[in-house]
Amino acid sequence: MPKIADRIEVNTAVHHGKPVIAGTRVPVHMILELLGSGVTFEEIIKDYYDGITKEDILACIRYANSLVEEEEIHALETTDVQA
Repeated sequence: MPKIADRIEVNTAVHHGKPVIAGTRVPVHMILELLGSGVTFEEIIKDYYDGITKEDILACIRYANSLVEEEEIHALETTDVQA
């Protein structure tokens, strides 16, 4: 299974090839969703995924940050059209 970032890997047989925490079936997007909902690291580990660590959660954040950092935005010019 190729690692695509620190502690993050892709396996086409797991979650349709979506990034997961290495050695688990825990999708990165689920961790990010929980964090975005205000769930703490401790709650994620205790209440949702007891097989992961704080470092795993941080790796998810670093991975998401790297995607956003590399993302290119191409703005389209629009004209105001009034009917």
